[in-house]
Amino acid sequence: MAHQAATSPPEAVSSPGPAASHPASANGAERRGVRRTYGALDLGTNNCRLLIARPCDGGFTVVDAFSRIVRLGEGLGASGLLSEASMDRAVAALAICADKLRRRNVTLARSVATEACRRARNGGDFADRVRHETGVVLEIIPPKEEARLAVLGCHKLLEPGGGPALIFDIGGGSTELVLVDYGADDTPRIIAWWSAPWGVVSLTETEGREALEGPDRIAAYKRMRERVRRSFHRFADMLPKNAQDIRLLGTSGTVTTLASVHLALPSYDRRAVDGLHVPVDDMRRISTMIAEMDLAGRSGLPCIGTERADMVVAGCAILEAILDIWPAERLGIADRGIREGILRSLMARDGYKL
Repeated sequence: MAHQAATSPPEAVSSPGPAASHPASANGAERRGVRRTYGALDLGTNNCRLLIARPCDGGFTVVDAFSRIVRLGEGLGASGLLSEASMDRAVAALAICADKLRRRNVTLARSVATEACRRARNGGDFADRVRHETGVVLEIIPPKEEARLAVLGCHKLLEPGGGPALIFDIGGGSTELVLVDYGADDTPRIIAWWSAPWGVVSLTETEGREALEGPDRIAAYKRMRERVRRSFHRFADMLPKNAQDIRLLGTSGTVTTLASVHLALPSYDRRAVDGLHVPVDDMRRISTMIAEMDLAGRSGLPCIGTERADMVVAGCAILEAILDIWPAERLGIADRGIREGILRSLMARDGYKL
C-alpha cells in the first residue's frame, strides 16, 4: 500500500512539526549564553542512528553520533511482527543511544521510528518496551512526516536551478519520494509526496535471497525494478511533464554506497560523498554491475562489504526505478536526512536561525 499527499496548497518544509520526545526545562542556560545540546534519533527498518549537536552560526556542530545496522524489520513481511531477535538488537542499540544522550547532557531530543514499527502489529508494544528498558520515547511517525524531515535535513545540497526537484529516501522498509519547489524566501515547499512499501529489506525478502544469488539473478533484478516502478505509477502521473532544469537528490545508504563505488574509495569517507553530484549514466552502470555480481563479489567491494552485500541489489533496483520516472542528468548525494531534519526543526523552534 502506498500513500500520497495532495498538491494544493504547497506545504512549507520548515514548519516546526510535532513536539519533541524529551522536552527540556527552560531557557536559563540560553540567557547565560550557553548553547543547548540537541539529540535526534532515527530508528529505521534496517538502521539505528543518533546525532547529537549544538547550534552554531547558520547551522550546528555535531558533538556525538552513533549508527548501527539492527535489521529491525527482518522477517516482518512474512509474519507481520517484529521478531524477538530483531527487537533485542534494536533495544541494545537504543540503550547505547540513551547513554550518549545522558552523558552529553542533551536538553531537547526527538526519537522517531519509521516503516517497520508502522507496519508491525506489535510496533506499539515494542515502543513501550523501549521506553521501559532504555528511557527512549519512540514516536512512530507517519510517512508524510518522515518525508518532511528528510527534505528538511538535506535540501540545501540540491544543485542550483529554477526547475522542480525530486528528493528521495530509500529506507529499509519503504521509499519516500518528495517533489519540491521554492518560494520567494528560498524555503522548499512540498508539492507532492509518495511513500512506497519497498525498501532494501522488504524488497529483498519479497524477491528472495535465493533468486538474487542464483544463476538467473539478472532476471530477478529486473522483476524488482518492475515491482518498484509499478508502485510509483500514480506518483509518476503527478510529476510535471517536459519540465526543464530538473534536479534530483537522494539520501540513503544506497546512494552513498554507490557514490563510494563510483569514487573507488578504499573506505567510506563522508566528506567525499556528502554533496557529490554524479552523472546518472554512471549510477546506472554501477547498479547493473552490482546486480550482476554474486554475494562474494559484492562483499569484496570496500564500501559495500558483508554488512550491505545482501541488501544493496534491492537498493539499486529502487534507484533505477526512480531514475526511470525522473530523467535528471545528475544525481545529488546526501549523507544527511531525517536526523538532520529533526535537529533543524528543534533548533528553529528555539529561535536559532539555520
